[in-house]
Amino acid sequence: MSWGRIGLGDVAIALGVAGVVLVAGLSGQHSPSGPAILGPLGYALLVCSGLALVARRTAPIAVLGATGLCALGYQAAGFDVPAVAFVFAVYAAVRAGHRLVTLAVSVAMLAALPLAALAALHDTGAAFAQARGALEIAWLIAAGAAGEALRQAERRADEAERTREETARRRADEERLHIARELHDSLTHQISVIKVQSEAAVHVARKRGEEVPEALLAIREAGREAARELRATLEALRDDGSEPRHGLEQVPELVERARTTGLDATLTIAGQRQDVPVAVDRTVYRIVQESLTNIARHAAADTASVRIDYRPDTLVVQVDDDGMGAKDRAPSAGVGLLGMRERVTALGGRLRAAPRVEGGFSVCAELPVERP
Repeated sequence: MSWGRIGLGDVAIALGVAGVVLVAGLSGQHSPSGPAILGPLGYALLVCSGLALVARRTAPIAVLGATGLCALGYQAAGFDVPAVAFVFAVYAAVRAGHRLVTLAVSVAMLAALPLAALAALHDTGAAFAQARGALEIAWLIAAGAAGEALRQAERRADEAERTREETARRRADEERLHIARELHDSLTHQISVIKVQSEAAVHVARKRGEEVPEALLAIREAGREAARELRATLEALRDDGSEPRHGLEQVPELVERARTTGLDATLTIAGQRQDVPVAVDRTVYRIVQESLTNIARHAAADTASVRIDYRPDTLVVQVDDDGMGAKDRAPSAGVGLLGMRERVTALGGRLRAAPRVEGGFSVCAELPVERP
């Protein structure tokens, strides 16, 4: 159970302490001097001192002060009852890390208790004797020591947990880099050879005026796509989180970069801007990046529009172009489109990628945004 939350155990302890001090007050002898109201008031303070312990986890300093004042109050009313609730409050405050405040309040209590007892007994010797019986220094020291010991134990447990997490993260990073090296050594060279050879074969065939076989063009395109995907995979594997990640803030840069290629690209942002989860932030960037890349390479488009719409529970990103997409042509299941669909589906969203009725192609992703 986390320290700082009220549980059934806290309620049980508070009720138990309240019952113990009330029974002690009922069975003990108290001074009959003073107004008649002091008797009921003393019993009420006894009960309140115990019940205040229900909040010792959430407000340890407030409970420390409340139990101390209650102890002073029922001592002044003539009740010679040990300040059990205050001892519990000392333990809770020290365990929460408030050592100096607890020490100051305890010293003040030790000084004030004889005065409270004197107000009821009007006898200095008897007052000091009653105060010693109500609050022994040894009990305070024991309660403080127990609270500090548990606090240190919890701190060491938290540190050990952090160390385990850091070790696991370091091992994962090392394994990721190892996989990246293996992929680089085993695949990069072979894919590069395939890509270079196919490019050279296509170039030679066209130079000679020969018709380039469709199979050779497919091999060249597959080699290019494989090289791009392998490069992206290696970058992802080598990413240790130290570099700044791309997200919504960098989308305008993507649109501006697309303009430099001659594409008339526009960006529209609708709705009230708000923070979104990191995964959604990155996914929007990747969708826009992949869509604009596909438009530049394959669509032969003149214009492209990027629209980001902030909605209460959803973030919608849509990229349209006026290229070669047609309503009677099904979208190609390329690796880029599959990657976008996997990203969106993993976040519980929906992706629509299809030719537009008026011509061109449209990619629209709806990403759910979790709200606290």
